[in-house]
Amino acid sequence: MVCALVAAPGATRLSGVDFECYIAAMKDLMGRHVVLGLSGGIACYKAAELCRALIKAGATVQVVMTEAAEHFITATTLQALSGRSVYTSQWDTREANSMAHINLSREADLVLIAPASADFMAKLLHGRADELLSLLCLARPRETVPLMIAPAMNREMWHHPATQRNVAQLQADGTLVLGVGEGDQACGEVGDGRMLEPHELLAEVVAHFQPKHLAGRRVLVTAGPTFEPLDPVRGLTNRSSGKMGFAIAQAAQEAGAAVTLVAGPVALATPRGVRRVDVTTAVDMDQAVSALQDEADVFVATAAVADWRAAQVSEEKIKKSPAATAPSLSFVENPDILARVAASDRARSGALFCVGFAAESHDLLAHAQAKRLRKGVPLLVGNLGPATFGQDDNRLLLIDDHSVTELPLASKLALARQLVARIAQSLT
Repeated sequence: MVCALVAAPGATRLSGVDFECYIAAMKDLMGRHVVLGLSGGIACYKAAELCRALIKAGATVQVVMTEAAEHFITATTLQALSGRSVYTSQWDTREANSMAHINLSREADLVLIAPASADFMAKLLHGRADELLSLLCLARPRETVPLMIAPAMNREMWHHPATQRNVAQLQADGTLVLGVGEGDQACGEVGDGRMLEPHELLAEVVAHFQPKHLAGRRVLVTAGPTFEPLDPVRGLTNRSSGKMGFAIAQAAQEAGAAVTLVAGPVALATPRGVRRVDVTTAVDMDQAVSALQDEADVFVATAAVADWRAAQVSEEKIKKSPAATAPSLSFVENPDILARVAASDRARSGALFCVGFAAESHDLLAHAQAKRLRKGVPLLVGNLGPATFGQDDNRLLLIDDHSVTELPLASKLALARQLVARIAQSLT
């Protein structure tokens, strides 16, 4: 493991990968057609960015607006962003058969209502269809065109028993009801009920279309470096950014798994739908994994865990001596998390499938094969760390008892999805 002396990590966390770069690179929705419906609400302003994000991710978007939505954002804006004429009326003369509700729904891979007001949700629940958008939702082929809604309303409206009953019944009817955000509301109050942000909605749409290889499975992932303090401000760490581990957590969640991510000190946003446990040192990570491993069906040890820690941590900053002599440091070995989990009864019985990672600087295949045997894991993933630390792309070797498979250069999320599919095959 390559280590460096760095300042201790602070409490501030960055907002994550750049949203524009992500959606421009992934093209996850290429070939998908989304009907984006807007009901009335101030959150309509977010629909503009969502429409743009869906387009950049490769989808085609047909916008349908209610009369109430037109009070908050113009059809002209959505037409410019989607590149398609916006529909607002069932009686649109562009439809020769006067059946816009049929024609538009038959073309869709998904109908997404964002924002979905409390009134519109009640309308959907009762099957009312007095304007184009609700009529389209009612007329869509339910077996092939799913309906996803993003609620948006005042916090009191969201918590009202009638709204919560409507949410429960809509879900029972097969509607995909997304959660809500929390924070400042346009009315001046603070709480939950806000529509999710465009990048969160995009993540939900992308995840919806991913194969559910791990549906019903529980996956535990470690990611990032650990930080081993030497004194209150310095410590040993490494160059791992955590991006690969976070991508694996996201891919597993997209594949239908319940995912817990144990993360070292990194500046990355938590993948949507993933439970996160933050740790700092290798001992912290080992304790967190030990407490969680019995809940998991799959353990993916992506983290670059420090092999050693200081035998004694100074309570005060180690000062430079006048003679400029380097301080004398002694170390003790950290716990081997992967080896310990792989040797557990559940792993040996096959109830827990363990995947290890090897970040090497040279002779990748030889070192990775040796590490797989040494750790006792059925699948080991190798990569050249110095070439990929902090990067958005990677290339991997998948090594098991029978074969070595090379995954060529691709985004870390694309590679993570391939790895998840491989893990799923091993579980069947």
